[in-house]
Amino acid sequence: MDHYFTDNRHLAENRKEISFRFWCFTYTFITDNGVFSKDSVDFGTRVLLKTLCDRNELGEHILDVGCGYGVIGITLKKIYPKAQMEMVDVNPRAVLLAIDNAKKNNIEADIHESNVYENVKGNTFSDIITNPPIRAGKKVIYKIFEEAYDHLAENGNLWVVIRKQQGAESAVKKIKEVFENCEIINKEKGYFILNAKKH
Repeated sequence: MDHYFTDNRHLAENRKEISFRFWCFTYTFITDNGVFSKDSVDFGTRVLLKTLCDRNELGEHILDVGCGYGVIGITLKKIYPKAQMEMVDVNPRAVLLAIDNAKKNNIEADIHESNVYENVKGNTFSDIITNPPIRAGKKVIYKIFEEAYDHLAENGNLWVVIRKQQGAESAVKKIKEVFENCEIINKEKGYFILNAKKH
């Protein structure tokens, strides 16, 4: 079976546009077969964005890991235009869509293919944000948590959205092992928003 975290370019294309209203902006995203949440922006992403923007704590060098077709990175870049935004995904089709969607929504970001942090250079991110690919399994998800620490600047933040029934509590435990802290900063309809700070 093809998942959205694999190279699935051989899948038949079925591009379509969806609309997403957040804060005072309306975004248009092109989606396709073989990408996560192709029919609408998923609820977890909505909760994550709302939580981040309500707290207004993001810094100026942001990395979106597992960016899919670009919702999180593009939305945040519009709201924090001075931030430097990097967006990565292992799925080549998702990366191409994210590049198109950045242009479509008039934002600039460094968007490229990367298996987790493989092609991410530098360790000066103020924030690493992820809606992790649950179907990829714990090994991949925990790698996102573990290696985030090395790519964050001092006092940088990891932000994660994860559903309770998809391992939120074990994710908290794992992040605490890596960062020695992890706070559940919001819960909504079974979705947990987690935050860990690099000290």
